[in-house]
Amino acid sequence: MELLIWAFLGGMVGAVLMDVVETYAAKIGITSGVNIALIGRWFLSLLRGQLSHPNILNSKSYPHEVKAGWIFHFLVGGGGVALLYPLFFRFTGLPFPNSQLLGGLLFGLTTSLLPWFVLLPSFGWGLFGRRGPQGSNALVASMLSHIPYGLGIGAVIAVGLHV
Repeated sequence: MELLIWAFLGGMVGAVLMDVVETYAAKIGITSGVNIALIGRWFLSLLRGQLSHPNILNSKSYPHEVKAGWIFHFLVGGGGVALLYPLFFRFTGLPFPNSQLLGGLLFGLTTSLLPWFVLLPSFGWGLFGRRGPQGSNALVASMLSHIPYGLGIGAVIAVGLHV
């Protein structure tokens, strides 16, 4: 149980690191086209039974979608997804990695699959976000931002297990 708590906290730290990297990457022109309001719009649409949009940029906006986006980003996308890391090892019986940073890094890269195959297609932007806003490169931006996410998870678990 303790490992799950550290993983969840690590996911939240990783989400912050992801945001920092996305901010700097956008300054040099690497962006997925996704912003927190769109995350909130998608999340609020999910709660109303709508999984996908023809193009989320043209979908009706909701009050408080930015707040909803931040909540979803940290609690579900950050902490919740991070729980998959230790649960994978628990349910497969594979040994937990000795190097939490390397394990976290590989997990972070693996989580790039979520935007590529779930979020961006649900936005109406297709696999890998290939029909996203002009000038965006979700394939590169997602991979780049998920590296620090995974490192955050690995670092917090490493510290937590040695406290």
